[in-house]
Amino acid sequence: MALQAGYRPRKWVLRIIVLLLVSSGVLRLTGETGTVLAKEMADIGREAPGATDVEPMICPPGSEIAEMMMEIKARDSALVSRKAELEELENKLAAARVEIESKIEVMVETETALAATMAMANSAAENDLLQLTTLYESMKPQDAAVLFAEMDPEFSSGFLARMRPEAAAAIMAGLEPQTAYAISVILAGRNAEVPTNSIITQ
Repeated sequence: MALQAGYRPRKWVLRIIVLLLVSSGVLRLTGETGTVLAKEMADIGREAPGATDVEPMICPPGSEIAEMMMEIKARDSALVSRKAELEELENKLAAARVEIESKIEVMVETETALAATMAMANSAAENDLLQLTTLYESMKPQDAAVLFAEMDPEFSSGFLARMRPEAAAAIMAGLEPQTAYAISVILAGRNAEVPTNSIITQ
């Protein structure tokens, strides 16, 4: 309904309106101030001495990093295994080296003993040849010729080459011409291999 002219509102109504406006401003100010105060109190609480530090969250590693770490561990394990294999192989090689050196020493000792035995055998054989040569020289030429006729020319020529020239000539005279000729050829071939004085002087 329209207000009549000259109507004046009552004072208590104006007071209620002013009170409502003031209350609304106070509530707004109180709400913003409370938020700001709460934020500042939280900051002060974090900066205050003795406040408990909150550990930062550790992010789990990504799939690529995890794969790299697994590969590195696998390589480390392979290297450790390879190192153990190499050490075992080195120990085997050292043992084989010791065994080979021991066998070489045995072989050297055996070779030395064999050389000594061969030298003794050669010496004994030479002594036997000297004794046989002396025996044939002391025999009558006719009797020695009978024995030499039964020998192989290569074998009999060796004895005749060791004899004194006169003893060898007497035995050769008692042999058949063909046998004596064969022995003479063998002796000549042996003498041809001996260096002459002219070759030695050169």
